[in-house]
Amino acid sequence: MKRPAWRPRLAEGTAPVLAVLVALLIGLAIAGPAYDSVEGYLALLKRAAPLMILAIGQYFVIVSGGFDLSVGALVTAGVVIAARLIGGDESATAWVIVLVLAFGLLVGLVNGLITTKLLVPSFIVTLGMLLVLDGAVFLWTDGAPRGALSTAFRQFGRGSVDVPLLGEVPYSVLILLVVLVAAAVFMRGGTGRALVAVGDNEQAVRLSGGQVDRLRLLAFVLSGGLAALAAILLGGFAGVSAQVGQGLEFRAITAVVLGGVLLGGGRGSVVAATAGALSLEALFTLLNLLGVAGALESAVQGVIIIAAVAYASLGSGLRHRLRPRRATTTSEPRDPRQPASTP
Repeated sequence: MKRPAWRPRLAEGTAPVLAVLVALLIGLAIAGPAYDSVEGYLALLKRAAPLMILAIGQYFVIVSGGFDLSVGALVTAGVVIAARLIGGDESATAWVIVLVLAFGLLVGLVNGLITTKLLVPSFIVTLGMLLVLDGAVFLWTDGAPRGALSTAFRQFGRGSVDVPLLGEVPYSVLILLVVLVAAAVFMRGGTGRALVAVGDNEQAVRLSGGQVDRLRLLAFVLSGGLAALAAILLGGFAGVSAQVGQGLEFRAITAVVLGGVLLGGGRGSVVAATAGALSLEALFTLLNLLGVAGALESAVQGVIIIAAVAYASLGSGLRHRLRPRRATTTSEPRDPRQPASTP
């Protein structure tokens, strides 16, 4: 029986990162008594859910050939805006959540429009957006966010629901599962495959009639919207702080790279990128249990990114050298006025 064509795309490259993840989970079970039960791993998923959702959004941008460095600052802005507008008022929760999500989509739209219409590299655009958002948050709060999140708002990040056999499952884990399934289904469809194709060979997509600019714009909008969703979960879990999203952009990129997604686009699975985020959270948790200084987290992220890029470059160069070359012949063009030579 023929295997459906979408399966390799859905699970492409997941084996290595899943092997790493299993090893880390076993290490957690050995190092920490809290991981002797399902509750410990659900708590790990609860902590990792915002990063995993950020990694899904970052995956859309990276696989299409770009970068989004603004997501960490967008998370901070989302939490600060929500706290200031809600001010502890339960009745304001619903419309503020809608506003935060709309703000994330708007930031993604601006990033995408500048990248595609003005042809500014996404690295520069999103780095500039990071600085704009950081500066705006600091000016608005003077470095000390005001207001408070409502109990209903915080339920998304810290609340849970009773599930048979599993016990108390956090809402953030359920939201993560919905986002992951939706992303996997999206990448299975024609638009998702076209998004990967843009990162692999933009010119070929253009020649085949594909809307490259629209696809890249969609990737940035999805990244911005998912960053806003991560802000809602993280605000409920970690509370209000002007540094709540600091460094998350690099963690998301590291997670995607750890999942085997090729920097530059054209290869990688959204499932593997999400597993990379969970592996990164499990790694930092394990290092913490072993008493390793938290300052090493940045160094670990840097090593992962450099190693992944070097591995991808090495593999690309090896494939290029092993690719069979066509035999070519060069000759001077013959003057048609001259008679053909005879042997």
